[in-house]
Amino acid sequence: MSVETAPLQGITLYSHVDDLRSHWIRYVLAEKQIKFHLILVEDEDEDLASLNPYNQLPTLIENELKLFNTAIISEYLDDRYRQNKLYADAPMPRAEQRQYIWRLQNDWLKLAETILCHSDTLNIDALKRAQKQLKDTLISLTPLFQHYPYFMSEHFTILDCMLAPIFLRLKAMHIELPAQHCRPIILYCQRIFNRPAFIKSLTLQERNRYAKYISN
Repeated sequence: MSVETAPLQGITLYSHVDDLRSHWIRYVLAEKQIKFHLILVEDEDEDLASLNPYNQLPTLIENELKLFNTAIISEYLDDRYRQNKLYADAPMPRAEQRQYIWRLQNDWLKLAETILCHSDTLNIDALKRAQKQLKDTLISLTPLFQHYPYFMSEHFTILDCMLAPIFLRLKAMHIELPAQHCRPIILYCQRIFNRPAFIKSLTLQERNRYAKYISN
């Protein structure tokens, strides 16, 4: 669907059929029970050039507003639609959440995108280094998932919306975490993947591709 045929009212989300950042935003929308019009794009689409200068996904449109930075989109949605809050209202915990988002984007998300999106162009050594770095980081930070049902929190937050798409794709990245040592992460994934909103956030392609990982 082109920009010209997109609805003028409400939220329109241009989303990749299966990538980390698009899934992150679809999960936010599902958790907050926000109605939106979804336009699925396999790859970067020429229509996106008229919406943002980077021609990237996801891109969100609401009336005259156009957003294309994932962290900004997620915070806008939580501020604009107050139900099922994902960000903290108080300045200090909100700043901590923003800092975690920045760190996770620069550490885990970038590595995951390198493995998933550039495996064909990376040489085998570079790919193995990226896989090992992400795996070792997750193993070393397993204690972060040990004391709370959600990531560093008693309550589901925006950080869980960001992490869930990464964890869903671990096996697709050929990353197998040691079951005994990483049991807190495995239990965390089971809690997240069983949430109705998580299932609702999946595209048909993601449901087909990752169904066996969710059921496990």
